[in-house]
Amino acid sequence: MSFNPLYHHTEAQLEEELRWIEAAKAKPEDFRPLYEKYYKPIFSYLYQRMNSKDSAFDLTSQVFLKALTHLHKYEFRGVPFSSWLYRIAHNEMVQVFRKQKEQRVINADINDLRFICEENKEVFFEEYIPALKRLIGKLNEKDLQLVEMRYFEKRPFKEIAEILEISEVNAKVRMYRIIEKLKVSIRKINV
Repeated sequence: MSFNPLYHHTEAQLEEELRWIEAAKAKPEDFRPLYEKYYKPIFSYLYQRMNSKDSAFDLTSQVFLKALTHLHKYEFRGVPFSSWLYRIAHNEMVQVFRKQKEQRVINADINDLRFICEENKEVFFEEYIPALKRLIGKLNEKDLQLVEMRYFEKRPFKEIAEILEISEVNAKVRMYRIIEKLKVSIRKINV
């Protein structure tokens, strides 16, 4: 799996973020550097999963409002602050889908699908793409979220676990089971 600097931080970057967080806890107007750093990634995360740009803008604003008002509850756990923001975004998005019955969107390109095969030491065939997209689209929300974070966003399991509030081992086991299910389904289609 390739390195994605958006989701991987050095110790120095984590320390700088922690200073920003502590400053914002003391003085809310000091939240600005965190907002500026993460607004676009949070918006992209939401827009990639929703049908409407306006809905994604509204929800992004809601995420940052909630983060600012609940910043005093934030606890550093060795992962970027974005993990906490993504957890808020995920929870807000799930509420929107429940209330409005809005249709969930999946955006993946061929390279995202290739990563699934490469990481799991499977041969990638272009003709599998339509079936793989269809099968991924049929996953339940929790499984789909895991696949998106791991393969489409290339997040490390530690951060996925933090966002989904599960253990890292649980995230890996769930991912293994999802991949096995997809492999079996692909084999059935291509027999």
